Amino acid sequence: MWRNLSTRVSLKRLKFSTDSFSILPSYSSVKFFERSNFRERIRPSEAQPSADSGYSDLGFSGISGLFPRIDQMGMFNFSCSSNPFSISCYARGLGSVAEAIDSTEEEEDCDEIQELIEEMNKVTRDASSVQQAKQQKLIGGMGPGKYHVLRRRQLKMETEAWQEAAKEYQELLADMCEQKLAPNLPYMKSLFLGWFEPLRDAIMAEQERCKTGRNVPAYGPYFGQLPADMMAVITMHKLMGLLMTGGGNGSARVIQAASHIGEAVELEGRIHRFLERTKKKNTSNKNAEEESDPVTKEQQNIRKKVANLMKKQKVHQLRVIVKAHNDLKPWGQEAQIKVGCRLIQLLMETAYIQPPVEQLGDGPPDIRPAFMHTLKTATFETQKVTRRYGVIECDPLVRKGLERTARHMVIPYMPMLVPPVNWTGYDKGAYLFLPSYVMRIHGAKQQRDAVKRTPKNQLDPVFEALDTLGNTKWRVNKRVLGVIDRIWASGGGLADLVDREDLPLPEEPDTDDEAEIKKWKWKVRALKKENSERHSQRCDIELKLAVARKMKDEDGFFYPHNLDFRGRAYPMHPYLNHLGSDLCRGILEFTEGRPLGKSGLHWMKIHMANLYAGGVDKLSYDGRIAFTENHLDDIFDSADRPLEGRRWWLGAEDPFQCLATCINLAEALRSSCPETTISHMPVHQDGSCNGLQHYAALGRDKLGAAAVNLVAGDKPADVYSGIAASSDNT
Repeated sequence: MWRNLSTRVSLKRLKFSTDSFSILPSYSSVKFFERSNFRERIRPSEAQPSADSGYSDLGFSGISGLFPRIDQMGMFNFSCSSNPFSISCYARGLGSVAEAIDSTEEEEDCDEIQELIEEMNKVTRDASSVQQAKQQKLIGGMGPGKYHVLRRRQLKMETEAWQEAAKEYQELLADMCEQKLAPNLPYMKSLFLGWFEPLRDAIMAEQERCKTGRNVPAYGPYFGQLPADMMAVITMHKLMGLLMTGGGNGSARVIQAASHIGEAVELEGRIHRFLERTKKKNTSNKNAEEESDPVTKEQQNIRKKVANLMKKQKVHQLRVIVKAHNDLKPWGQEAQIKVGCRLIQLLMETAYIQPPVEQLGDGPPDIRPAFMHTLKTATFETQKVTRRYGVIECDPLVRKGLERTARHMVIPYMPMLVPPVNWTGYDKGAYLFLPSYVMRIHGAKQQRDAVKRTPKNQLDPVFEALDTLGNTKWRVNKRVLGVIDRIWASGGGLADLVDREDLPLPEEPDTDDEAEIKKWKWKVRALKKENSERHSQRCDIELKLAVARKMKDEDGFFYPHNLDFRGRAYPMHPYLNHLGSDLCRGILEFTEGRPLGKSGLHWMKIHMANLYAGGVDKLSYDGRIAFTENHLDDIFDSADRPLEGRRWWLGAEDPFQCLATCINLAEALRSSCPETTISHMPVHQDGSCNGLQHYAALGRDKLGAAAVNLVAGDKPADVYSGIAASSDNT
């Protein structure tokens, strides 16, 4: 058929239609000059090129049927493709198909042409589907325009967080001076604002002393690499973040705090110094000699190149340029700690706190330092030695305000708005600009060197696994977050949320009985410990909720992953992630939903029973499904009225995940076809004593395999219960 059609096609007069079907561009084109007589022989008289209509080229590989078009240079093109079905389109990106009109009106010719067109349609649709799927994968399921907008936002979040915070404090200071807005600020925001200006001025004075003084301290060469206002913001926010997450009663170790602060200052200093050095100079008042300075010109050229790369989103090339033109050597941990210690010292000297006016009474104002340095002793029982270490503690008024600080904190390593950069090396991947390392070494140089020495072909499977985890798109479950916000605003104390109020301390007994006094002291100590734990939990919840509130209006976000020294993968964002507590897992869900199907609905019911636990999770699969079906009324009530109804979901071992499952399961069961309901619910599964599973498999231990669920059974096995039963029998 193809040979017959190719013979006839040059003898037929063809017309072109732009509404038959869409065509992919062909792979190559060949140009001929306008005076070629080949053009006059094969060009159809009806096919006149124009800016509005245009026409396309039908090309057959290895045959003579080629259709040209005239381009703007007076030349005409025809396409030649290795695919015999390829049709290339030109006018306005629309495809066209040649419809042969046979003067003999033979049905055989029409049938052959119709068969050809149908084959072309099939191949074109298949190729279009492949291309569309590939394009969707390349940009994380987003259109190109939206992807680049989010990428620019992500780059700004990573590089301008501290600068924007410093700018905000400057503006608040100006507003406070002009309009007296301080009383309207939140408590911790007003504290930050009150500390910012004295700390900034103290840092500026220290920077000047390091430049002009004779006895320059060891941290002097590093102290002037960042503007004082940005250093002040980093110091306040980093220290407060550690006080919130340190686990103590509003305290943090000096070395840990200094290291975090120094590392953040070094990173921001490198970015700031590079941008300042390559900034385009204002040459309006420069002489000709300065204008012709080759160094200045080179810096201007670099600056232009960086600006262009940032516009084009070529972050990898931008990193290369920054690294190549940044002559600053790495500080090292010792220098970071020295810079951090000095900044902490300046903060302690300039930061004060005063109780609210209603608490002062008629006495003089009680102004006291917000932070203090104390020494604590750690005892190592195995070595029978003690070690003293420094601790930064905050005033109780500051500690009380810490729980409301999270919404004002700068969190650099937030979930990403675009898919993370694929891992290609130890420090190449994940965030667009923030330093990212494939393994968490915590200062262990030997581990870092070991990773760097590992051949890339051995690391490629690890990189691929981390990329797969990082490319999973998540979003916030707004209904669950709304319930959590309501509980938290009303004081907490439900669904494993800590109470927002401290336990009251008992008054000292008015007695001389030493036993009573001793009993009172032990009770006070226990209550203080309980309040300290409550404080840490409140800070943790505030940080998680602050991230959830920031991300709730995003269509989706991504978690870059890296490894610990054991090879376990974790999200690099530390607060709200899918490996976190029940609160985190209840808030998060997949962005991409899938129809449940019969197996999905089956597993959703099992998942509900597993979350409720209380012994239900030890039943067989059929028993767990029966449990869920017996509580459908409770499930519907929990989904419709989570706080006003019977609150059945609060009895679950994982209440917020149970609530999210109630909502999803109720939606599915109420639909006309539950199997087609789109679900975004993650179903978490875990192994049973993974280490013992490996031992049982390596040793071909049938008894051990049965105890850790490596072999099929009617009910889940519990190895610890089995060991306890064996011990009782002996």
